[in-house]
Amino acid sequence: MKVTIITATFNSAKTLKHNLNSVAHQTHRNIEHIFIDNCSTDETLELLKQYEHIATIISEPDRGIYDAMNKGISLATGDIIGILNSDDYLAHENTIANIVDRFRNASTEAVYGNLIYVHQNNPDKIKRVWVAGGYDPKLFYRGWTIPHPTMYVRREVYEKYGSYNDTFQWAADYEMILRLGLKNNINIQPIRDVIVYMLAGGSGNKDLGTRIKVNLEDRRAWQDLGLTPKWYTLHVKPIRKIWQYFMHYFSAKWLAIIPPAYSRNSYMHEKNDGAIIVPINTSNKA
Repeated sequence: MKVTIITATFNSAKTLKHNLNSVAHQTHRNIEHIFIDNCSTDETLELLKQYEHIATIISEPDRGIYDAMNKGISLATGDIIGILNSDDYLAHENTIANIVDRFRNASTEAVYGNLIYVHQNNPDKIKRVWVAGGYDPKLFYRGWTIPHPTMYVRREVYEKYGSYNDTFQWAADYEMILRLGLKNNINIQPIRDVIVYMLAGGSGNKDLGTRIKVNLEDRRAWQDLGLTPKWYTLHVKPIRKIWQYFMHYFSAKWLAIIPPAYSRNSYMHEKNDGAIIVPINTSNKA
């Protein structure tokens, strides 16, 4: 089963190596890694050329990250498609293999898992843990959503229901998740595993002004899809994030394993001369 991973880049050289190595060292080898670059002027393109596993590199102007993701989806030839942001990386070397195992059930149309935010200047330090939990479309009305970077979708689902609505600046991923999960009720299955590490401080979490803009686009997503949230849905959604800052201090039922960050006994250990393989014990996964 072929998996397409799409990464959008723009002057991403400082954080991109972890992304690249985490994909290059997956035990599942049938991976198509596509890069859509927005005319980077740093060393991004030079770095990409050093990795033989990359299938496609497109460098041209785009209208934003969701436009770039759509370009990647249009080029994808994999049975399954996932998005891995330029400053994100896969949690361990069996991540894609575990995802593919879930798709061996022909009825599964999408999967998702858990997400760990780490400090930008110290990726060995966990900042937030997003335990996504079990799936029920009714949860969307309670302000719940899927951690978008952990979501992998069958290509035919995008072909049937469309990809990202790039008229959104901040909430196209949320609109797409609502469109697939709530409006069209596709078969989505959770994975009790951490899928992705993300450097904390994404564009949608910068400041209060940005959060307000995101919330307004969240409301528009429901409206554009002809869905009606509860009066409290979009008030609760940002509040749910508060608990994520405390999750890594507790034993979480839905968190089968918190893998070590890249610089502490991980399969990918960063040194001055680049990333090398270091064995990791994944036997304690559920």
